[in-house]
Amino acid sequence: MTEENRKILERINSYSEQVLGDIDPQKTPVSMQLEKLKPIMQEIADEKGMKLEDLFILYMDLQTEASVKSQQKLKDSLSDVNVGGGMPLLFR
Repeated sequence: MTEENRKILERINSYSEQVLGDIDPQKTPVSMQLEKLKPIMQEIADEKGMKLEDLFILYMDLQTEASVKSQQKLKDSLSDVNVGGGMPLLFR
């Protein structure tokens, strides 16, 4: 992830915490969540000279990349728990 993309992701996520902080993402339709994020995404798209749709795709890609890295860090940090003869800790 480039530094510029990291800043975009941080900016959107920071805004998301402000406007979506009290909702349950499992119970709130994605369309509603995206509608709440539209102002910051439009602002960034305008600054970067991008279409809103292209920024949305970039955001989804960056979120996925960040999630994969986060899961890998967790998996790596738990790898030493499975050392020994006990029952293994399974990670999905």
